[in-house]
Amino acid sequence: MSGARRWWSRRPVGQVAVEETVTLAVRGVTPRRSQIYLPPGYDPDRTQPYPLLVALDGQTMPQWRLVETMQELVETGRIEPVVVVAVPASPERIEEYGTAGEVDFAGRGRKAAAFQDLVGGLIIPWMRERYRVAAAPARTGIFGASMGGLCAFDSAWRRPQIFGLAGVFSGSLWWRADNASVGVQQASRIAHRKVREAAAKPALRLWFEAGTRDETADRDGNGVIDAIQDTVELIDALEAKGFKRGTDIAYEQIEGGEHHEATWARALPDFLRWAVPPR
Repeated sequence: MSGARRWWSRRPVGQVAVEETVTLAVRGVTPRRSQIYLPPGYDPDRTQPYPLLVALDGQTMPQWRLVETMQELVETGRIEPVVVVAVPASPERIEEYGTAGEVDFAGRGRKAAAFQDLVGGLIIPWMRERYRVAAAPARTGIFGASMGGLCAFDSAWRRPQIFGLAGVFSGSLWWRADNASVGVQQASRIAHRKVREAAAKPALRLWFEAGTRDETADRDGNGVIDAIQDTVELIDALEAKGFKRGTDIAYEQIEGGEHHEATWARALPDFLRWAVPPR
């Protein structure tokens, strides 16, 4: 851990406040400074700890309209006030946001395990020491989009003792170990295989989003774009493992939704209402 603690000059009462963490680092990944979004009326002495969410690609949260969404949903009582720590991506994003312990067919994702150690092993404990946030996995989540969605899923799947929920927006669930043929591509999707080969169902809640205009690719020519097919087929694998739609799994398909922050901002209120409903 390195760097000096710096805070924004004021914390407006009744408004979402944004503060900066120290720079945190683990061996093998780029050090980074995250931002903390505190809900309106944040009270460090509150009896009930606040739920905590980790936002990947944290530098894009202004485009996701996180402040405006948190403000509106908390003020109208549609979510429990929640603390969000936004972890920015580094220039090595594709190496850090893969699946831990297994690279893809092109050898990418070599730093995924180290990045997950940064989030789960340093950032989460740091937040719990300094903010009134929950220690229970059921009240700790992680979310991201595209490769960040893959990383969010893999982080929660590997460490359900830390994360009890994950949000996967337009997840890069095509991530695969072999690119030889269409059949091999389908069979070697790493997230799907991890679910199929799991010895038991972890205690997780999982939220997925895909847009009908996420992409145009349709590798098997069945008329369904890969972004939707990969998501739906991962949900099928989860159901075969014992997950229940409506309880453990939610899926939102957005007509006209694109692979872009504007669509993810559109879906964010639904995710937050699912992740941290009012108590």
